[in-house]
Amino acid sequence: MRKTLSLALVATAVAAAAISGASAMATPDTGTATPDSLRWGPCPHKAESQNADAPRLECATLDVPLDYRKPDGRQIEIAVSRLASKDPSKRRGVLLTNPGGPGGSGVDYPALLAGAGLPKDVLDSYDVIGFDPRGVGRSTPVTCDLTPQQQARGNFPPYAHTAADVAKEAPYARTIAEQCATSRTAWMLPYTTTANTARDMDQIRAALGEPKASFLGASYGSYLGAVYTTLFPERSDRIVLDSNMGPGGYDLENFRLLGRGMEDRFPDFAAHAAAHPEYGLGTTPKQVTAKFFELAKRLDAEPVGGIDGTLFRGVTFDRLYAEGLIPQLAKEWQALDQGKPLPTPPPISENFLASHFYVTCGDSPWPGKVRDYQRNAAIDRLKYPMLGGTTGNIKPCAYWPDNRVEPPVQIGDRGPSNVLMMQNERDPGTPLVGAMQLRRAFGDRATMVTADQGGHGVYPFGRNTCANNTVTAFLTNGQRPAKDLACAAQPNKSVEPNK
Repeated sequence: MRKTLSLALVATAVAAAAISGASAMATPDTGTATPDSLRWGPCPHKAESQNADAPRLECATLDVPLDYRKPDGRQIEIAVSRLASKDPSKRRGVLLTNPGGPGGSGVDYPALLAGAGLPKDVLDSYDVIGFDPRGVGRSTPVTCDLTPQQQARGNFPPYAHTAADVAKEAPYARTIAEQCATSRTAWMLPYTTTANTARDMDQIRAALGEPKASFLGASYGSYLGAVYTTLFPERSDRIVLDSNMGPGGYDLENFRLLGRGMEDRFPDFAAHAAAHPEYGLGTTPKQVTAKFFELAKRLDAEPVGGIDGTLFRGVTFDRLYAEGLIPQLAKEWQALDQGKPLPTPPPISENFLASHFYVTCGDSPWPGKVRDYQRNAAIDRLKYPMLGGTTGNIKPCAYWPDNRVEPPVQIGDRGPSNVLMMQNERDPGTPLVGAMQLRRAFGDRATMVTADQGGHGVYPFGRNTCANNTVTAFLTNGQRPAKDLACAAQPNKSVEPNK
C-alpha cells in the first residue's frame, strides 16, 4: 500500500461555495442536484488486497454533473465501492476515503485499508466508501493519448543542471499539454478538478442518504478532504487528513517542496546504509550522502540499464516513502554502483498520468514563462541539491489551456472544528513545512498530530501507536486532542513493505 501511495503522489518514470467566504466560487454546491440512490452489486474486478474483507466489497456507479453550474446538463459516471459495517448496531455513518494522487484509483481502497489493519472499531462504526475520482479508472476516464515512451517519462521532468536544460525540456512539456488539450476527452479538461471531485463526494453522500460524511484521505487525498470540508462544512462529520499538502494542493509550490521532502527524509536512509557496511555505500551518513551525488553524476554521464541520474534520484525519492523499502533501496544503490541494471518496472498507466495532469494543471495556474522555471531550478538546486533540479524544472502545466471555470478553493477557518491532521515529521512526499501551512490556514478548525518518524502515510500504515490510537479514538468516539500533539518516536521494528 505504501508503494501505491508513493506512485499516487509522484508517478516517477520508474516506477463551489457552500458558504460565503469559501472563495469567489461561481459554482453552486451539489445541493442543487438530485443524485440517484446507489444500487450495489459485485465489483467487476478483484480487489488488489488479498484479505478476508476484499470479497465483501460492493460496487455501484453514480451519475454526476460534468459542470455543476449546469446540474441538469451532461453527466459523467463515478465508480463507487462500499465495505459495509458488519455490526449495524455500532454503525454511525459513512467514511469516504481517498488514497492520494491525483490520478489514483480508490475503489479498492476500503479493502486495502481493512487489510492494512484499519481497526475493527472503525470498520464497525462506518460503511467505508471508496471511489474512483472523476477522470480516473472505472469512472468516466480521461486521456492525453500518451505514447509508451511518454508514459515511461512519467510526470517527473529531468534534473536541470543549467538554464539550457530547462529550455530543452520546454518543448516536451508543451507537447504533453497540447496532447491533453486535443485528446478525445478534452471536453472534460475544465471540469476535472479537485473542487468538482469534492462536489462528486457530496453527491455520493447524498446518494447514500446520509446527512453528513466522515472522511479519511492521504497525500493528495488530504487536499481533497480539505476542499470538501471547506465547500461543505456543515455536511462534514469527522475529517482525517493524513500526510498533508499545503493549502494550495498540488500546485507549483507543492511540487517544488518535494525537494525539501527529499532532504528531510534522506538522513534516515543514510543512517541505515551507514549502519550496514555490507552495502558498500559508506560507513557514515556523510559518506552515504557523498555516494548519492557520486552515483547521480555518474549515471547522468553513463546510464546503467536505462537508469540515468534523473531516474536514480526518482527511485531514491520513491523508496523513501516507506520504511520497509529502505533496505531495498540500499540494494538497488549497490547494484547501480556495481554497474548492474535494475529490474524493469511495470509501466505507469496512461490514465493515471493523464488524470494527474488534468487535475494538477487544472486546479491552479502555473507560470507560463521558461525563465520562471530557469530561476526556480537555479534556486532549488542550491536549496535542495538532491532533487531541486527536477522539482524546479518546467512541467506541462506551464502550457495548460487557460479555460479554468473557477479560481482555486481557498482553505480557511470558517466551519466546525472537526478536522484532525496527521503528519510524519520526515515525510518526503508531503513535507512537514507544507502541512504546517495547511494547519495555519485551518486555524481553530483543525488539530494536528505529528509523529517522530519518516515516510509517507501515518494511519493505519505507520507503526506509531500514539498517532494511530489518536485517529481511531477520533473516528469512533469523536475524541480529539485539545491542542496539537507531538507523538514521540517508537522503537524501530522490522517492517515489510505492504503489497
